[in-house]
Amino acid sequence: MAVSEIRQATVKRKTSETDIALFLRIDGSGEAEVDTGIGFFDHMLKSFAKHGLFDLKLKVTGDLIVDCHHTIEDVGIVLGEAIKEAIGDKMSIRRYGDIILPMDETLIMCAIDLSGRPYLGFESTFTADSVGYFDTQMVKEFFYAISYSAGMNLHIRKIAGENDHHIIEGMFKAFAKALDEATVKDTRIKTILSTKGSL
Repeated sequence: MAVSEIRQATVKRKTSETDIALFLRIDGSGEAEVDTGIGFFDHMLKSFAKHGLFDLKLKVTGDLIVDCHHTIEDVGIVLGEAIKEAIGDKMSIRRYGDIILPMDETLIMCAIDLSGRPYLGFESTFTADSVGYFDTQMVKEFFYAISYSAGMNLHIRKIAGENDHHIIEGMFKAFAKALDEATVKDTRIKTILSTKGSL
């Protein structure tokens, strides 16, 4: 793949609550440098990069003295913007991606349509309020932010699972694998995979 064809994006976003600089390469190898100030969130984003074979660089300064909400939600917004920018005109991509991913006792379903129409379907429950300094209620908020910022139809469902760490990590890995599949360029697809001619 020529340098000009490498799909990547750099997005910066600064508000009174967060200051974010993110680089994403869709056609990467799974390398990640992540610093959000939330250890468990860093772990999840590194798993996302590794299992999706995306290259990710992320530096965040957030108002963690308040709580983790703004940092996690705003990273979702910026990551969604980077995904949208990196895949560009969506020419020849498969558009759809899905997986049922096991992780120990946990089983997660994730399905994606890079349709340009945002929607999140999310079904899961958690037993703890937080994992480390990551509030479990922020999992849905994170994926909601991505789906609307990227303009993707995203469904995530816990089929089975008891350990909140496993459930959340399974979701991040499943999202990565489904997104990797959806963004793959298929030589059989000559234009855009839509009867409307655009996504």
